[in-house]
Amino acid sequence: MAGLPKVDYIWMDGELVEWDKATVHVLTHALHYGSGVFEGIRCYATADGPAIFRLRDHMERFERSARMIMMDLAVSVDDLCEAVKETVRANNLPECYIRPIAFRGYGVMGLDPIPAPVQIVIAAWPWATYMGEEALTRGVDVGISSWRQRGINSLPPAVKATGNYLNSSLARIEANRHGYNEAILLNEEGKVCEGTGENIFIVRDGVISTPPVSDGILEGITRDSIMVIADELGYPVIEESLVRTDLYAADEVFMTGTAAEVVPVRSVDGRLIGDAGPVTLELQKTFFRVVHGEEPAYEEWLDRV
Repeated sequence: MAGLPKVDYIWMDGELVEWDKATVHVLTHALHYGSGVFEGIRCYATADGPAIFRLRDHMERFERSARMIMMDLAVSVDDLCEAVKETVRANNLPECYIRPIAFRGYGVMGLDPIPAPVQIVIAAWPWATYMGEEALTRGVDVGISSWRQRGINSLPPAVKATGNYLNSSLARIEANRHGYNEAILLNEEGKVCEGTGENIFIVRDGVISTPPVSDGILEGITRDSIMVIADELGYPVIEESLVRTDLYAADEVFMTGTAAEVVPVRSVDGRLIGDAGPVTLELQKTFFRVVHGEEPAYEEWLDRV
């Protein structure tokens, strides 16, 4: 990542290691075969100090991803949560993005990953809005990618695996070269799935719709948060299959993700939707109040550092 800001320490296999010394061997299995799982988590500044958003939910998904690819982390979810907080504290970060990753390490070469040792790393660094501050109100332009979402029986989207994201990278490169901020991938049946790193929602006639997990999406934690918040605000939320014309005909479209947070979509394939709509803005405003500790009803989603 260009311009990645350095901090002091990275947690690596149970120890805090200086940033520049947190290295692996060039024959690390995951470097050659994508045999790793990861998470993206955000820590937000609140009136009571730094708070990590839905930390346990993220680390439980991390453990599930590892289990689904037959990777034994040999560390409990509780210990992983504490390691994340230790990393944030050690770097004295009031707000940050957090990247836990577990991967098959050095010692085995070949397609059977089981004999390779498992390493776990947790890094944290300051990272502002993924798509830029202006995107939060003005929205982003997206295009339907020519690359299809990986099949659910090929590389299962339920696993947040490193190798899965080559698919996303190809779609993002294509989108950028076509002048779009982001891509939307369809599945093998032509149904709308998700962005390269975000879930997607539409609003039509006051009803919010989003693709179901069964259509091949990652079960996003920000996605779930927005569905809960929307329900509390009185908006009907439906999980249903969508096709590309549902995006064109929508009153509002927005995307959610840990990095992206809640971002309005201004246009799809050159079809103008417009600036952020009232439903999107209300959900976005409430979400930011929640993560900054300003909504007591959602306090259980915050882990104080």
